Formats: sequence, structure tokens, C-alpha cells
Amino acid sequence: MFTGIIQDLGDVLEVTTTGKEARFRIKPQRPFADATIGESIAVNGVCLTAETFDGGAFRAYASGETLSRTTLGSLRQGQTVNLERALALGDRLGGHLVSGHVDCVARVARAAPLGQATCFRLSFPREAARQMVLKGSVALDGISLTISALGADFLEVTVIPETMASTTMQAWKPGRTVNLETDMIAKYVERLLSSRGALYSGEPSAQTGAVFDEDFLRRNGF
Repeated sequence: MFTGIIQDLGDVLEVTTTGKEARFRIKPQRPFADATIGESIAVNGVCLTAETFDGGAFRAYASGETLSRTTLGSLRQGQTVNLERALALGDRLGGHLVSGHVDCVARVARAAPLGQATCFRLSFPREAARQMVLKGSVALDGISLTISALGADFLEVTVIPETMASTTMQAWKPGRTVNLETDMIAKYVERLLSSRGALYSGEPSAQTGAVFDEDFLRRNGF
């Protein structure tokens, strides 16, 4: 579990591909304290497991599924990534709950100055919009951000100077692809409602046999 508050930038030292899989060797720009093999580290918002630590760098494996659903498949030596270690009990939750499981890839459509801040507009697959709300939270390349505008297939975020300076957003340009993770609570709400979809469509409940349709509401005084 993560918070979307980026702790450091990392330099990609090595990318080794084997078939559709890959391993990355990444060196945090500031050494991790008390790092342990097996711990979870979010790399551009993707939860990976540290297999080894050497020379201040860690090595992590990414499956073909991970590479196909995220931007890690295009990661190359020499690039910089956002890093966040897993949330520990008692830590401040400065962003929002982030799982590190990317839902889709978004594309930067526009970057425009807004006072000292920068407003980014990103496009994304339309099906992801149902798990986002205006003024709600979204994770972009692992960064917890507030949605300032939302459409059927786009969102906007306003980024303060501190976030720009301490993350990869300083290099975001139109056309760049980033990892997008929607709000975890929205996913559970959607799952709960979809499991009750039969009730709202006039089909009987498997648990009670009741049908929540117009006739049911009328008979119960609504």
C-alpha cells in the first residue's frame, strides 16, 4: 500500500529483457535507509518487489502482464522514475490510498502555466471515468493528485511547484504516456453496485428473491 507521495527519484541503470518479461536495476538518488529484500517499491506508480540491493541500487522483476498494462514496457536505461516505498503503520497519509495496481495508461494532451502552478490535461480510456469524480483523487505515475476537471475521456490536474520539482512531472510534455490508478474506494463501490445489478434491472435477488423494480417501490410507499 502506498500514499502517492513520491519519496525520491530513481535513475534506471539497467533494463534486462527476457521474452516478454523484464528486470530493472534502479538507483534512488538518495539512498534508502533500512532497505530489505522483498519489500514493495512503487516505480512510476507500479508496485514491484525488490529482489536484490547492491551499490545503493535495487533490482526488480516485471512480468509480461505488468509490462503490457503499464508504461514500464517502454522504460529504458538512463531514464528517471518516481519512487515510493510501501506505507508503514503510523506513517502520515499525506496523499490517498494507492495500491500500485495500474488501471490504464493516460496520455498528456496539454500542459499550461496557471500562475506558479501547471495545469495538465490527460486523455484516458472512457471506461476508467466511472471510477473518478471531480475533486477526487487519482494517481498519475504514482503521484497523488486532485482532479480539477473531468470529462468522459479526459481529466485535468493542477500541479504545485514543489510537486513539479520533486517528481518526473517536470519532464511531462504533450504525447507522454503515464500510469493511471483510479481511487480504490471507487472500485469497491462500483463492485458492490455491480453485484446488485440484478436488483436494479428487475431480476430477482439470489439471496432474497426480491425484485427492486417500480412495482416494488410503489407497493412500499415510494
